[in-house]
Amino acid sequence: MPRSRAALYMLASLLLSLTQGLGMNLAAANLPQLQGPLGATASEVTWLIAAYMAPNVSLSLILVKVRAQFGLRNFAELSILLFVLVMLLHIFVRDMQSALVVRFFSGIAAAPISTLAFLYMLEPLPPAKKLAVGQPLVLTTIALGAPLARLISPDLLVLGDWHGLYLFEIALAMMAFSAVYLLPLTPPPRAKVIHWLDILSYLFIAVGFGLTAMFFALGRAYWWFEAPWLGTMLAIGLASLTCAVVIELNRETPFLDIRWLTSKEIVHLAVMLFIFRLLMSEQTSGAYAFFQALGLQNDQMTTLSLLVIGSSIIGGLAYLAVYKPGRENAIQMVAFALLLVGALMDSDATSLTRPAQMYASQALIAVAGALFLPPAMAAGMMMALQRGPTFILNFIVVFLTTQSLGGVVGTALVGTFITWRTRLHFQHLAENLNLGNPIIAQRISQLSASYSHVITDRSQLNAEGVALLSQQVTREATVLAYNDAFLAIAVLAALALTVMVLHLATRTIVKRFPPEQQPAAG
Repeated sequence: MPRSRAALYMLASLLLSLTQGLGMNLAAANLPQLQGPLGATASEVTWLIAAYMAPNVSLSLILVKVRAQFGLRNFAELSILLFVLVMLLHIFVRDMQSALVVRFFSGIAAAPISTLAFLYMLEPLPPAKKLAVGQPLVLTTIALGAPLARLISPDLLVLGDWHGLYLFEIALAMMAFSAVYLLPLTPPPRAKVIHWLDILSYLFIAVGFGLTAMFFALGRAYWWFEAPWLGTMLAIGLASLTCAVVIELNRETPFLDIRWLTSKEIVHLAVMLFIFRLLMSEQTSGAYAFFQALGLQNDQMTTLSLLVIGSSIIGGLAYLAVYKPGRENAIQMVAFALLLVGALMDSDATSLTRPAQMYASQALIAVAGALFLPPAMAAGMMMALQRGPTFILNFIVVFLTTQSLGGVVGTALVGTFITWRTRLHFQHLAENLNLGNPIIAQRISQLSASYSHVITDRSQLNAEGVALLSQQVTREATVLAYNDAFLAIAVLAALALTVMVLHLATRTIVKRFPPEQQPAAG
């Protein structure tokens, strides 16, 4: 392929990656700003995330077989057409109910877009560079979606609240639509690969993954043990997944090879991917949420978002520069080390901390994110290809579960930990506030002074001062809770790094001194 045409395919991949990334993150980055236009409470707007993730977390599984049976060209054209039509539906959203319906169909329509981004990046590359070059580039561009959504959303909201957010995305979808139709992908031979039991298994998997994703997306908003329907949702989800496992274990040609998915190598890879996805919540659910808790908006974190975008790109290019076969484990250990350092740097924040104080730490974490996923995905793809092309679908399950579903779980766990620690710190701080203490009394008097020109009643004025002091105590308790979360993430990164070093050391010793060459005891 000529270089100019190859560049067009790569630009189409970038366009598709950004389109998919913005579709997933624009609403998530602006939930507080959407409450007014949609007439919803803080808890109700979290349904926008749940509605999007419910179909999105599992749909890529069946799409692999759909693409193989009905043809790549048909798959690409119909997928992008559906995406454009769903994006246009955002124009007609007027309330929370219509927004939920549109977000649900957005999750369906967006599922094939990341696959198309991979295919367009890999299309112009020779086979030897598809995994070594193409795959890291796509993962890097997909990672830009979250910080880019925070960067551009303030200006888009000015255009018209909810509709303003999606005018830009509709334009991107139209451009992606043109690119897909003008740049056809090389069609592989078709094959009849869909069995009716595949559809049955997928329906159980879709219900299981979807309800589990909704449980974790909504659990913190409605609190885990205070809404009985949350438990019902999780129980039905786990039961559906159990049904899918039973069906697949009793098939000669399963949709998913459960035995391979539970093998030692795949479980080890899945655990590492999930832990890393949990650690990356330090940035998405940690630093940005920390500044929002202090009252900062996205337009006040513009430089931070630009820095995260730039650092992600630098990390992706650095991976291409240093990668060689055999260096995968070393690159992943560097990623864990960068995460450890970045989280430790953030763990001494105060209520006066501003984005400028976290530029270095967030840059390190962004580089870590760009370094870790490519070698992990390449290792999983190689293990799948060694067993045969049909095992690629099985690896997609691992990667999808640990990243899409793992992202929702990570956000829920970090958010819950912060809420729990905030309550504990507030209780501890409040116990040490003695209203008879002259210093506390003076502070209450200073805080209530701002109301003295409108409130003349002394007891009411004092009550306002106590309320303002309580707000300050809550703010300090929140800061301490985020510090605890950053420190916990640093400890988890250190443990993961230690386990990885010990695992590699054990493998090296076994290779040098195989058991059959070791002297017998006694």
